[in-house]
Amino acid sequence: MPTLPVVLTIAGSDNSAGAGAQADLKTISALGGYGVTAITCVVAEVPGKVSAVHPIPPAIVAEQIRLLFGAFPIAAIKTGMLYSTEIIGTVTDTLAECFAAATVMPHLIVDPVMVATSGDPLLLPDAVARYRELLFPIATCITPNLDEVRTLTGRTITSIAEMRDAGLELAARHGTAFLIKGGHLRESVATDLLVLPDGSVHTYEAPFVPGVNTHGTGCTTSAAIAAGLARGLDLPAAVSEAKKFVTAAITNFLRWENDGRTTDALHHFSA
Repeated sequence: MPTLPVVLTIAGSDNSAGAGAQADLKTISALGGYGVTAITCVVAEVPGKVSAVHPIPPAIVAEQIRLLFGAFPIAAIKTGMLYSTEIIGTVTDTLAECFAAATVMPHLIVDPVMVATSGDPLLLPDAVARYRELLFPIATCITPNLDEVRTLTGRTITSIAEMRDAGLELAARHGTAFLIKGGHLRESVATDLLVLPDGSVHTYEAPFVPGVNTHGTGCTTSAAIAAGLARGLDLPAAVSEAKKFVTAAITNFLRWENDGRTTDALHHFSA
């Protein structure tokens, strides 16, 4: 009987399905995995606007994770929107409990979701330190965009060289890999840098696609990396696959017109 590698996304629910757990599930499915979820928040949003965030009680978040580990051989995990210090602490404690009983240690990709593409905050201010203290030490790779790099380092990034310096600083400080995503530079080539703890740097480039007003690229990237690792790829190869997947999803974007509003979305099944 066929089986697929199981990938757990611990993330918020995006009702527009362009980001969050819904985007993660589409990505994992498209890349040959079986996606399962632990929902941390219910978010009312569409591309360009977040109107409400309702956090799930931490005990319910923990129970979702425990049940999944009891039923499935989780091969990889990604975290997305965790929102509060309480949820971050609960997720970390529950993962430690589940890891202790696991026969194979799952890979963990941490997308430190702090601000939506629209600019709306998705993380309470006091929660940043908890990311550093609790989740970063157990992560296989952390995937900040340039706004999140500024929050983590105090650096405003304006060039590839500055991305590299910030990545080297973060990888050395936390002893794990960082994927610094450079799409927000909005140059003709979108460059991402994977910085490993030993100081080596892998560069990934793709044409920047202008005029697409969507969200969910960060969620999709981290989910794609987790799916690749779950299938047995090493980290540089998983990042390469994720970069190609996200570029295709942007290039072949979907668009709807409704009541004078234009809504774009990534096309997760375009490859």
